Amino acid sequence: MADNERVDDISFPHLGPLLSAEGQSLLAVLRDHDPAQELAVATRLRREHPAELVSAALAQARLRQRAVTKFGAEDAYRMYFTPNGVEQSTRRSVAAYRAARFRDIGPVQVTDLCCGIGGDAIALAREGFVVDAVDLDPLTAESALVNVCTVVEGTPLITVSCTDVMEYDLNGTEAVFIDPARRGGRGGGRIFDPEAYSPPLSWAIDAVRRVGTGAIKIAPGIPHELVPEDFEAEWISDAGDVKEAVLWHDEGRPEVITPGTRRATLLPSGATLVGRGLPDPEVRPVGRYLYEPDGAVIRAHLVAEVAEELGGGLLDPTIAYITADELRPTPYATAYEITDELPFNLKKLKALLRERGVGNLTVKKRGSAVEPEEVRRKVKPRGPNAATVFLTRVAGAPTMLIGGPVG
Repeated sequence: MADNERVDDISFPHLGPLLSAEGQSLLAVLRDHDPAQELAVATRLRREHPAELVSAALAQARLRQRAVTKFGAEDAYRMYFTPNGVEQSTRRSVAAYRAARFRDIGPVQVTDLCCGIGGDAIALAREGFVVDAVDLDPLTAESALVNVCTVVEGTPLITVSCTDVMEYDLNGTEAVFIDPARRGGRGGGRIFDPEAYSPPLSWAIDAVRRVGTGAIKIAPGIPHELVPEDFEAEWISDAGDVKEAVLWHDEGRPEVITPGTRRATLLPSGATLVGRGLPDPEVRPVGRYLYEPDGAVIRAHLVAEVAEELGGGLLDPTIAYITADELRPTPYATAYEITDELPFNLKKLKALLRERGVGNLTVKKRGSAVEPEEVRRKVKPRGPNAATVFLTRVAGAPTMLIGGPVG
């Protein structure tokens, strides 16, 4: 089946040239092209194809190469992107997880507001939802429709509307997903004020409440006091990197969506930790093991839950490192065995590392102003062995902890 077989009977004023047989041929040729050789490739292709089409195909080929890390090669090389779409779209693993949570809630139809190039719409369609996607930008809306119809097997039930989401009629919507734009200005810099999102967070919260069931994708750094009491807040990491936070709301299924709770979910395992309102852990001396909580756990303020699970405490009341005497398995933190505890002193660190022949040095810091690259430059690690040094504070004192990951 050709990539555009299911959209041949629809007019696409923006993507039409790339969807043509000639455009598809160019995209196939450029799939694995080397961007460093792009000028020579463009010169050669323009001898046989219109210059404007070659430029469009080259731009799309570059975007597809960038998108592989988010969508995987199989999807990325069949999809159509905009620069903002690549940057702001949800990665496939996170979108699939969120679509599965919508399935647990139980709606049949989901309206995807600010759908972008369709990352979440694809995941929802793959779960079998009827999807109504909305985006203000015409090229982006076109891309979303083509992408869903291209990469989703069978015949996905999707409509795409090009309109302002704040004017879109939500009557009849069973559930809504909103992904407000969080970049703006000429440079596309991040927007940190939720009320400066497009649409504003307050509008999105009101829209979800009106529908009754829904989710809002937000920046993971959102202050906890901005989370409404009738929403559940979930922080999601993928392979250790915090990707986003989501505000969930449902009026009828508290066993699935629990208002007022915080949750940390770690992908790809799917391990989920739900907050229980525990007090801050006690500060204690350095034990044999140091645990570095996953970023989603830290953002969700659930370090206390992990510390209780590990029978540990904190090195310092303001730093999210857990220390314990026993090694206990947990998906929510990475364990390190600590061999040395020293006051901060780079000369002493250099001497210790040289004595032990450490050339493979990992430097982690939390609560220290010293940058890891500065440490590597000054200690000049050499040798066949490996070690990890933590630059942190222990009961307020600048400290170096040396050890290595367990296992």
